[in-house]
Amino acid sequence: MVSADPGHSQRYIQRFRDLAAGGMDLGGEARMIDAMVGRGSRILDAGCGTGRVGGFLLEAGHEVVGLDLDPELIAVARDEHPKGEWHVGDLAKLDLPGHFDVAVCAGNVITFVAPSTRVEILRRLGARLSAEGRLAVGFGAERGYAFDAFLADTATAGLKPDLLLGSWDLRPFTPESDFLVALLVREAG
Repeated sequence: MVSADPGHSQRYIQRFRDLAAGGMDLGGEARMIDAMVGRGSRILDAGCGTGRVGGFLLEAGHEVVGLDLDPELIAVARDEHPKGEWHVGDLAKLDLPGHFDVAVCAGNVITFVAPSTRVEILRRLGARLSAEGRLAVGFGAERGYAFDAFLADTATAGLKPDLLLGSWDLRPFTPESDFLVALLVREAG
């Protein structure tokens, strides 16, 4: 995306600054993740961008590691949230040390990756979870990744749904939902 549109990163950064300045609630994903774990948990913000989700979680007292492909976004995350550990890297090659209580992939990130890498990304995220850890993935319909296809990919990656929601504010997922938040756990075995 960045190579095709060199101004994308700066527009993305400005868009979220404008939304925050306008009073938009940008912490919904992070509040849900915070409620899922005990204080001081280790959290992976996969596709972290500028650290919007991870920054909130840092302030709530968690250890946060963020990974994003875009160095401009990571530079903002490092500047605005210096307590976090922010890395430039490809989710399809995720190889961070240690395990995480939660890995979160918010902001439709999973729909922006190359379709051929989706299963590998899910597999790698699942492999980084602690024994009781969960992966939270949220994205909207009409983004080129059907919910049924996503759930089939999670199974191929060795993950299974723990809970499916229709929003980050805990609305139930129904066949009519236009958004999916999947809380996933590793398959036993």
